[in-house]
Amino acid sequence: MKMDDKNRHRMKKEIFEWIIFFMAAVAAVFLLDTQVIVNAYIPSGSMKNTIEPGDHIMGSRLAYRSSDPQRFDIIIFRFSDNREDLYIKRIIGLPNETVRIVNGEIYINDSEKPLNDPFSTELGAGSCGTYVIPDDSYFVMGDNRNDSFDSRFWKNPFVPKEDILGKAVARYWPIRRAGIVK
Repeated sequence: MKMDDKNRHRMKKEIFEWIIFFMAAVAAVFLLDTQVIVNAYIPSGSMKNTIEPGDHIMGSRLAYRSSDPQRFDIIIFRFSDNREDLYIKRIIGLPNETVRIVNGEIYINDSEKPLNDPFSTELGAGSCGTYVIPDDSYFVMGDNRNDSFDSRFWKNPFVPKEDILGKAVARYWPIRRAGIVK
């Protein structure tokens, strides 16, 4: 081989290695985004003061692979009335429960005592009726009850488990508010 042939061979090899590296990086990002994490942008104040408008939230797609969602988990899900939209709300009612909302207070099943919800910033206004939650579905509400478009107002008031993309775990933007989401 001549010197020019050796240089060309080395150059081709290096370009090939960079292409493989780039393809592996793209594949890793794709797998992370579709199998491990889900990102959500918060446009409204429905989850104030837990999550503020403009926050960017990361959720775990793995959270519910081995366990079911629990009451008070914050979930990222496909909105059943418009499947292109991602919503983020807190689980209030679980599968096969009955949720009653009277004078802004939430009652689960036949309880005489309202649900102790330390996450809500205020009682929701008014009475919204009774909701019987089907198997594998959830009733969700925003923490800022009087400024939240949630299960109480939707055409399809329940979030099927299959529409839950992940459990909210961390705020990553704005950086000054970065941290765990509870």
